Amino acid sequence: MKLVTVFGGTGFLGRHIVEGLSREGVAVRIAVRHQDQAIFHGAPDGGQITSMAMDVRDEGAVGAAISGVDGVVNAVSAYVEKGGITYRDIHERGAGNIARACHQHDVQRLVHISGIGADAASTSLYIGARGRGDLLVQQAFSRATILRPSVMFGPDDAFLNVLAKIIRSTPVIPLIGGGRTRLQPIHVRDVAEAALRSLQNPGSEGHIYELGGAETYTLREITELVAARMERRPAFIPIPFALAHSLARFFEFLPAAPLTVAQVDLLLDDKFPASGMPGLRELGIAPRRLEDALVDLPAAP
Repeated sequence: MKLVTVFGGTGFLGRHIVEGLSREGVAVRIAVRHQDQAIFHGAPDGGQITSMAMDVRDEGAVGAAISGVDGVVNAVSAYVEKGGITYRDIHERGAGNIARACHQHDVQRLVHISGIGADAASTSLYIGARGRGDLLVQQAFSRATILRPSVMFGPDDAFLNVLAKIIRSTPVIPLIGGGRTRLQPIHVRDVAEAALRSLQNPGSEGHIYELGGAETYTLREITELVAARMERRPAFIPIPFALAHSLARFFEFLPAAPLTVAQVDLLLDDKFPASGMPGLRELGIAPRRLEDALVDLPAAP
């Protein structure tokens, strides 16, 4: 791989993929809606990083972003429908445009980032769009590698850091569904490494990998771990899913929604890799532990 386009290269996961490629000496082209956000203060190890403004809904722009590259990573995601952007726009139309362009431009490798639980038949707008997007990618570019990570944590994440912010601000913590949903959180750098190895390994072509971390926890257990790190002992109040959905619909009208309907939908069922599905082990990656990452959270003041 000499040149790789990363769609969504300024996002939480995309930044780590871009930096990982650059460290390996691969030139990276970041394709992003807001080019002013594509700021990397010096490419790691001198790798070349360029950016271009484009919209995944625009087939012509997608083709231009892919022209002349060896590999493509689609790390574009949306957890809320806002500003004229819908889940179908991003996860179906956008994903399909990228996969078709990869086929038309004879790209060697395509890595498509999806998510645990993606299901084309789901009644959830978000989960259903994710699942249909996976199918569109497979139909347009059968050699694509699809990665389905569980909820991701890491520096500046929107998971552990959000929990820490809530714990810091109130002695009473609402737990959606009573916090009983089981999760297998995965470090963002492990997912980025999975994307890099998928680009390099022809044996990953045409496969779906479900990526989970080292341990499985309930949402309540994770919240308790974060609280202990902050030396807090909050009280917990269970919030029924129906109420959480109503609250999330209201929050989505805010400039920065603290909770979205998609996030509530993702908590309706346990989210960890299905039995028998290939994952990190098959890619030769040892997962980082969530509890080791808690040291990065601010302790109690």
